[in-house]
This record gives sequence, C-alpha cells and structure tokens, in this order.
Amino acid sequence: MSKGRFALWSAVAVVVVGGYAALDAADVVPGVLTTQPAIPAPAAFPEIDPPDPAPPAIPAPDPNSPQPDPQHLSALAHQLLSDERIGASVGISVIDGITGDPLVDVNADQPHTPASSVKLLPAIGTLDALGGGHVLTTRVMAHDDEVVLVGGGDIRLTEARDEEDHASIAELADATVEALRGQGRTEVRLAVDDSLFTGPQHAPGWGGIEFDYVMPIQPLALDSGRLPEGGYHPDPAMAATEVFGHYLQAAGIAVTGDIRRATAPAEAVEIAAVSSAPLAELVRHTLLTSDNSTAEVLARLVALVDGEEPSFAGAARAVQARLAGMGLDVAGLELPDNNGLLVEVQATPRLLAQVLHRGLRDPRYFAVIDGLPIAALSGTLQHRLDGEAAGVVRAKTGTLTTATSLSGVVLTAEGRPLVFAVLADEVAFGGGAAARAAIDDWVGELAACGCR
Repeated sequence: MSKGRFALWSAVAVVVVGGYAALDAADVVPGVLTTQPAIPAPAAFPEIDPPDPAPPAIPAPDPNSPQPDPQHLSALAHQLLSDERIGASVGISVIDGITGDPLVDVNADQPHTPASSVKLLPAIGTLDALGGGHVLTTRVMAHDDEVVLVGGGDIRLTEARDEEDHASIAELADATVEALRGQGRTEVRLAVDDSLFTGPQHAPGWGGIEFDYVMPIQPLALDSGRLPEGGYHPDPAMAATEVFGHYLQAAGIAVTGDIRRATAPAEAVEIAAVSSAPLAELVRHTLLTSDNSTAEVLARLVALVDGEEPSFAGAARAVQARLAGMGLDVAGLELPDNNGLLVEVQATPRLLAQVLHRGLRDPRYFAVIDGLPIAALSGTLQHRLDGEAAGVVRAKTGTLTTATSLSGVVLTAEGRPLVFAVLADEVAFGGGAAARAAIDDWVGELAACGCR
C-alpha cells in the first residue's frame, strides 16, 4: 500500500466523519442459548441530562472519485457466497459511502447473528441520545455521618491518579477528604448507591459465561470491572467502593462499620464529583476493544434518556426505538443483549451498513467510524487484513462459535469509500478462523478494486 493511499484514507476518515475485547481479539467465544426466565418489572430511575447540541457540519468528500460497478461488486459477493469456508447462511450489504446507493444486496434484509458487530447499535444510539460531548458523573453525597458513593454510569474509572481522559477514584477520594476535613470530620460510614440501573445484572441466557467476558451490569466500576488476573469482578460497584474507602483511610479519614448498599437520601449534599471522558471517547473505546460491559452501559444510557427502564429489556426497546427514530431500518432486530454475546441477537446487514453510512456522513456520529479498528494496525483488527486492506479498512469484528461478522468502511484503490456489512451465522463448528479468512479475502478484493 502506498503512502499516498494511506494518506488518502486518513483524509477521507477526517473529512467524511470529521474481555470481548479479549474475546474478539482471540476470536474465541461460546454461542449461548437463552433459557432463563423473563426480566422482572423495573424500579424507578433518575433523570439524565438532555443531549448536547449538534457540532457544526464538516465538508463532504470529493464526489468525483469513481463509483465501482455494482455488477462487479455483486460478482465478488457471490464469489464469497460460494466459498465453502463461510457456511450456508450469509448476508451482505455494500453501500456507496458518498451517495448512500446500495451496491450489493445479498440477503441484506434478512436477520443474522451479528456477534460483536451489534455494538455499533448502542454506540450510535447513545451518540444520538446524548451527544459526543456528554460526560458521566460519579458523585459523593454526604448525609449525617455517612458518605454515599453514587454511580452515574462511568465504569471506566481508574484507580490511580492523573490518568489522562479518565476519572480517577483516587482523585474523587482526594476531593472527598478535603471536603470532610473542611467540615472537621475524621470519621464516616460508607455506602454505595448503584441504583441507576435496574433488573438483572446478567442477561438471561448468558448462562455462566459472564465472568469470563463481561461484568455484572452496574453503573459504577473500575476498568470495566476487570480483574488484574483476568475475568471480571462479581460485584464491581462494591469493589470500586472498597478502593475508595481505602483511599479515605490512607488519608486519615476512618471508615467505620461495613460498606452497605443504600440510595442516597434526597437531603444528602454533594461534596465531591468526577466526570468521565466524553461519551464519544467511551464509544471509541467500546468499538476499538469490543468492550462488552461498556456496550451494555451505553444501551442503558439510551433507556434513561428515552424513559425506558435501564435494564436489558428496557435498553433493547430504547435502542431499537432510537434507531427507528433516526430513520434506520430495524426490521428483524432482536436485542436480548447489546454486546453480541448471545446467538439470539439478530440484526440485518442492511441495518449495520446504514449505521456505518450515517456515521460516515454525519459529524454527530464521528466516533462510530473513528472508533473502528484499523486493518492490520489497531484493536481487534491488529492481526487481520494485512494485505491490500491494511490501513484502508476500518471495521467492527464479531466472533461466536458458529457466527462471524465484519462491518466497516473500505477505501477502494480509486479512492471511493464503501460501507459494507457481512454476517455469517452457520459457520462450521471449529471453522471460525477459516470463515474469517474468507471474509478477509473478500474485503481485500474490495480494497484492491477499481471495478469501474
């Protein structure tokens, strides 16, 4: 690949748009069937701030770059369909990145298991609901002799101080200590309020896999609930509060009794707070690393904005309604979770391609494209697509035992951005690597295509 072509892709990316991390990176995850009971009725939840105003418009790309011939692209698509490595159930959508014209439609309106490609949906839904500049606030509220650590949805808190672009539990403790000393207090009781989200903390159907691939969905955690030795903490909100308490005690504020769960009373007073990285950065992180836990949090933020219960069921309704309100085709969409761990998650290639095209053309959704891994360079594509596609493809990966997907944007050899989504969900057991190789070969053909 020439330096000029790489520079061209960089320019298009800027102008046009302006764990399962471990899972997708390793391409290993079990398929799971839903067998557990329905989600219970929700409790009340607090309000959330309104969306940020839209950023200013940015220029469109050069419309004179040549569009590939749809017949040639269709021939490439049918070549992929005939590849025995990919299985019998495949859907493909290719859209012109400039005009939005459909160029390839092979079962594009048929639902398939998208695996982790489904993370594109809560990502764009949250940006639409709140705006990329929105931040999540973790607060400390004081009442009588107790301080309450209140989760606001930021599960990317860091433990150490001075972490760039992340709120720190240590800095929150520092501010709390300063406030308590100002009041002449040297002893407190400590509680955690994680009532922002409701319903079960694990999706019905995850069935015991969750601690390997996703944290219990709570509105407060350090590093998405990950444990240093691998896996996820069984109670990340409590674990974060324990670390917070250790910092208080190290600074001379005695913490008496056991940490308890409690809703901060209405008369409590805020004495300290920290804010997350902007929502756009959380979206980028989610897509680049395929973070299951953060994807679920993003979906619950949509639910909170749109008046749904912030649970698995409420988040599914909210994300679907938000996408439909954006004019996207949600026919056949099923979201028993919003990160793609379940084979029952269903989405069409057309919807995923529409989401990516919207991200490519509307600066409000810049982070959806900017967060995609770059072929052979970053995230879950770091070790994939190292031929013609290297550096000129950005895409979201998806991997389950019998399903694989890739949804993204490719710059052709003649400089035309194409949006694509390919979903295959009857991959032979043990054949995931071969199916991914077949898709990668096809994407490489798109990248090399003049195709006029």
